[in-house]
Amino acid sequence: MIKKLSLLLCLILVMGCQEDDAKFGQLQAPTNLQIQVEVLNADNDNPFGDGSGSVNFTATAENAISYKFDFGDNVTQVQPGGLASHTYSNEGVNDYLVTVVATGTGGTTTTETIAISVLSNFDDPITEELLTGGSSKTWFVASQTPGHLGVGPIDTFTPDYFSAAPNQLAECLYDDEITFGLDNNDNITFNHNNNDITFFNVEFLNVGGGGGDSDQCLPYNTSGNKFVSLAGANFGVPEDLTTGTQFTISDEGFMSYYINTSTYEILEITQDYMHIRAISGSASNPLAWYLKFTTNEGSQGNQLETEFTDLIWTEEFDVDGPPNPDVWNFEVGNGDNGWGNQELQYYTENNAEVSDGTLKINLIAESINGYNYSSSRINTLNNFDFNYGRIEIRAKLPEGGGTWPALWMMGSNFPDVGWPFCGEIDIMEHRGNEQDVIHGTLHFPGNSGGDAISQTTNVPGVSQEFNNYTVEWSSENIQFAVNNEVYHVFENNSSVPFNDPFFIILNVAMGGTFGGTVDPNFSQSTMEIDYIRVYQ
Repeated sequence: MIKKLSLLLCLILVMGCQEDDAKFGQLQAPTNLQIQVEVLNADNDNPFGDGSGSVNFTATAENAISYKFDFGDNVTQVQPGGLASHTYSNEGVNDYLVTVVATGTGGTTTTETIAISVLSNFDDPITEELLTGGSSKTWFVASQTPGHLGVGPIDTFTPDYFSAAPNQLAECLYDDEITFGLDNNDNITFNHNNNDITFFNVEFLNVGGGGGDSDQCLPYNTSGNKFVSLAGANFGVPEDLTTGTQFTISDEGFMSYYINTSTYEILEITQDYMHIRAISGSASNPLAWYLKFTTNEGSQGNQLETEFTDLIWTEEFDVDGPPNPDVWNFEVGNGDNGWGNQELQYYTENNAEVSDGTLKINLIAESINGYNYSSSRINTLNNFDFNYGRIEIRAKLPEGGGTWPALWMMGSNFPDVGWPFCGEIDIMEHRGNEQDVIHGTLHFPGNSGGDAISQTTNVPGVSQEFNNYTVEWSSENIQFAVNNEVYHVFENNSSVPFNDPFFIILNVAMGGTFGGTVDPNFSQSTMEIDYIRVYQ
């Protein structure tokens, strides 16, 4: 619990000064500036807190429109509402002079300073070494790595709203060089070379003198040496998803992408890779932002490097006739409201056949049981499923307006819990109305149907040539690739249903909510599958 420090416990010494204490036209300086301090779990037995170094500040003043906090350890923060949190990292009990500048109309200011004493037991020499290399290390945005910039809600710990594909964003983001070092006093230093141009989030364009409704590159100087303090992370990320360490950059420094924060939690760090998370946004709508960095400038991060090499199951489709009944189940009919998607086809057992080394699912324009199109849908429920691994399907896709081929998986607990609670992994989906655009998608509670988490990639000639569609699935992430080129990465975690066995589904639909408008001249097209291979 957080208890307010009394004046005695905090050893608070208030020293005030005021500039322009009177009204003059539109100028009105703030008055009665007050600062309240809360140190985490401070009490009579622990007057300097619980050792986490965490302190909350509340500044109030009449006629103030903004507050700037100088926490006394080279870190500053601007908070229009007057509420600020800070974690001190210097080991032991240390004294700090905290200064708050309240700004009123016309730029007039009032200042108050307080002295506080705070205990920090934090020490993380491993992260310091990895961050700085022991002396100096330069980091670059991992521009070719999927998900190098992402955003999501603060409580899912994954970039569910957006995850950047390789090289998707503005070049000014990828030109940045960020160098962490150690000075003679073993302080961590920070130098940000952005070539005088910064990639701004749309919400903060005014900071760079811009405006509009999308992120922009704007002139902005980030030069000058700054300092970095390490502390225990307090963002509430589950222990298995984070290092437990955060860092704060002094003097409003930031990591390449401007989102109005200087504090970042380190989710993962190695000698040449760093994945960080920050919180930014209004109090009513805070967002979690994710950034990935590498020490290898221009590194090719979009090649899928598998951790699964043992082939545990394969379907080579080398026996002519119907699909192997020991493996494949047919789903017959049109389901409920076109399988929930207003699809127009009727599935039969006659539209799937194995011949000449491939499985062929034929979509045909014909009258059948009250529907105008026939096709097939088959699955491996109760015959084969797996939990984590690499699934690779080599396929050639049908074409034509309205066609909707899919290679996908659902949780094997689907009969018990239903959709979307079982989870769905769409290895590949394609719209004939958007030829050569491949979709990789995940459905789960809160993000299903039109709100699913999806990314696309362009692959020329998908209806003329076979391509390899791959999902690499682990407890850490789910990667989507075509011909081993990653285009979508989802960070898996225990709160989503992607940690239990899944079974395989193959089908070709027509029309519906995804397939869209059907070409009136469509007659027939086929999806061919050469093989399916699963590795663990």
